[in-house]
Amino acid sequence: MQPQDNAGAAELEEPGLPLTDDALQGVSEEAAAAEAAGAPDRGRCWLCRSSPCCSRAEPEAKKKAPCPGLGLFYTLLSAFLFSVSSLFVKKVQDVHAVEISAFRCVFQMLVVIPCLIYRKTGFIGPKGQRIFLILRGVLGSTAMILIYYALQTMSLADGTVITFSSPVFTSIFAWIFLKEKYSPWDALFTVFTITGVILIVRPPFLFGSDTSGIEESYSVRLKGTFAAIGNAVFAALTLVILRKMGKSVDYFLSIWYYVVLGLFESVIVLFILGEWSLPYCGLDRLFLILIGLFGLGGQVYLTKALQIEKAGPVAIMRTMDVVFAFIFQIIFFNNLPTWWTVGGALCVVASNAGAAIRKWYQSSK
Repeated sequence: MQPQDNAGAAELEEPGLPLTDDALQGVSEEAAAAEAAGAPDRGRCWLCRSSPCCSRAEPEAKKKAPCPGLGLFYTLLSAFLFSVSSLFVKKVQDVHAVEISAFRCVFQMLVVIPCLIYRKTGFIGPKGQRIFLILRGVLGSTAMILIYYALQTMSLADGTVITFSSPVFTSIFAWIFLKEKYSPWDALFTVFTITGVILIVRPPFLFGSDTSGIEESYSVRLKGTFAAIGNAVFAALTLVILRKMGKSVDYFLSIWYYVVLGLFESVIVLFILGEWSLPYCGLDRLFLILIGLFGLGGQVYLTKALQIEKAGPVAIMRTMDVVFAFIFQIIFFNNLPTWWTVGGALCVVASNAGAAIRKWYQSSK
């Protein structure tokens, strides 16, 4: 998984706002209006007096329709790429999580700058939205740093599953700041998520001194747990800010603030910690490049998926991140997850899937 960075994710959550069903509907309506304005009588049938002819409308619609299941395939590919990026974060040796975040920001900056120049959106943004862009950048980059730290200090599966608790926090923050409805179903999904996190963390006051299946010391694991939960919280706050801004801010401008402030924040933290150092191993340098490359690829395919598929099925398919994390942990680290972790993962995935199905059902009414 990749942080709404889930992003990213959080970056999951990052590309979510500009590509909502409403936004896509508006784009298609504008395109249709422009076409009608340009050729008002083109293709008008003399028999049925419709434009285009009813006999040709259905084949044309079929021709333009995307391949069935293509959006879900893009989502699956996105989940795989995000999971591989997380795997490389786990495999990097002697490079601090904050430094990995800095390299990621530099890589994305090189991609975003040409996009902003091409789209002519500028680098500052609308005057009334700049404070939200700054908050989005700071919170989003902090979420990225926290998930990288969690992945370095916890098992790949545990860290990934805990970060999937972000939708629960999103519902709570949207209720508080955006006055969105918080239903009993949301409360039930919250309970499921909290139960899943507890099963994964296994706090001593509930489970005693049983640490079977935990390779790292409990103090290190606890730090990783707080980092993963922090990632979920900051990713949720980022999503709320993106919802607040709506479609008034270009998506690439939002990413621009994210990478610039993320690089600035990473450099300050590295200076304070004194952890800045170039990786000595050539393989680690390759991993740093691949982290940015696969993370960007995951964002691209998630964006394409949201363009041609409803958000509900995409959100459900995104839970494949957890499956890939379990598979990679077993194959590359020879670490078989405990039944506690499996149970916790099932609770969190059930919560995410339930929330997605419920919203999908409500939107289809």
